[in-house]
Amino acid sequence: MTQTEEQRIIEKVQQGNANAFSYLVEKYQHVVFSIALKVLKNREEAEEMAQEAFIKAYRSIGSFQGRAKFSTWLYRITYNTCITHVRKQKFDTTPIDNIQLPEETTHAAWDEIPEENRSKYLEQAMKQLPEDDYLLMVWYYYEDQSIDDICRITGLGESNVKIRLHRSRKKLYTMMNDLMKKEEYSLL
Repeated sequence: MTQTEEQRIIEKVQQGNANAFSYLVEKYQHVVFSIALKVLKNREEAEEMAQEAFIKAYRSIGSFQGRAKFSTWLYRITYNTCITHVRKQKFDTTPIDNIQLPEETTHAAWDEIPEENRSKYLEQAMKQLPEDDYLLMVWYYYEDQSIDDICRITGLGESNVKIRLHRSRKKLYTMMNDLMKKEEYSLL
């Protein structure tokens, strides 16, 4: 579905064609569910909150003005729905800013990793990231969301998003080094 086709579908939904919304659900259901699952870490809750996010999006689609991409708008609704759900459950969380990172990291070890193993280490390290870090990395590097789009999704400022992305990259590097060392020791 092209951007123009998507805009036409959105306009149909805004004009009262409820069936047209199913095309948007079909296009974005996997990403919305993935966001919810990463935040909630529970499949049943993620399914419920993904459904809730689509209901909220449908109810408020009349306010969608197209200033941002529809995906950005929908991801923000999903993210906020999940965060609200988490807050209602009153889980204790550690703010990302309180996590201590090593002062210096070198990139020499990365160059020594065989090309075929890099993606394996990256995938393992990504799974270990906290939800917020993981989502920022996925949106920026895999979903090609701009810093501005991520700001709209999360409600964070531009400098905060950039700092968190930088810290997330440092965490990934450290985790990947740790994974490499563990594998090296297990081979001995």
